[in-house]
Amino acid sequence: MRVFVAGATGVVGRRLIPLLVDAGATVTAVARTDAKAAQLKKQGATPKRVNLFDPAAVEAAVAGSDAVINMATRIPTGLRMFLPGAFNENAKIRTEASQNLASAAIAARAKVFVQESFAPVYPDRGDEWIDESVPIEPSSYVRSVADAESAAAEFTRSGGAGVVLRFSLFYGPQSSQSADMIKSVRRGMSPLPGGGGAYMSALWIDDAASAVFAALTVPAGVYNVTDNVPMQRREAFNLLADALGVKHPRMLPRWAGRMLGSLGDTIGRSQRISNAKFRQASSWVPGVPSLREGWARLVKELAR
Repeated sequence: MRVFVAGATGVVGRRLIPLLVDAGATVTAVARTDAKAAQLKKQGATPKRVNLFDPAAVEAAVAGSDAVINMATRIPTGLRMFLPGAFNENAKIRTEASQNLASAAIAARAKVFVQESFAPVYPDRGDEWIDESVPIEPSSYVRSVADAESAAAEFTRSGGAGVVLRFSLFYGPQSSQSADMIKSVRRGMSPLPGGGGAYMSALWIDDAASAVFAALTVPAGVYNVTDNVPMQRREAFNLLADALGVKHPRMLPRWAGRMLGSLGDTIGRSQRISNAKFRQASSWVPGVPSLREGWARLVKELAR
């Protein structure tokens, strides 16, 4: 299989490339710098410089591919994510670049198009389980998620298998979000608003990569990709504090999220997300089933 990957050098993409290469795929991947190109070559992929906002360039790069995977994002980190316009480039990627890649995949007569998406666009459902039948309610900073998902749906209408993966919150070594959460808990404060009883759904970054690999063989559709056991925030962050050897953090109330605008609204929602549909459609099983195992593993790996 000939696979084209955008977002191949990100925290998930760099874990995905070896899975594809080891399975015998011929992988072409986007590299923006010489250093990233060298990284991809070392992993066994062929790097290619492509402007994802240039439809003709994308179509030329994707030509001949059997599968196209779009994991490209540009997520701001730390306090920068709360600045005005911080997510503009990421929104442009999800609107323009996703459409260009889907159109190029159609032109190439590819069989599969995999599009990353964002599970926290679901509404707050308290302690109710959330599956793919629940309509999404993206706040303003992630409205572009709907555009990216529409590109995959267009690919499906063309006759291929457009697969949307709605990922829950990534964590693991090399994840800036994980580093921020650890800093907050060390200071005695919950990293997320919403109250201690609000559910959070999370995903170990290696499990995200294996899910993308598994997505190449599932039927067209939308799938939640998350761990098996969503946890209430009080329990989750108390477990992280225990792994760090610090006191349990103080929980941020629900109203604190409203002070942080649309981003705060999203991260403050209670979301108990189910991965049942994806597990039934594929051979995928998360290697880290919950934060209970994941926090301890994260702290251990960071200590190295």
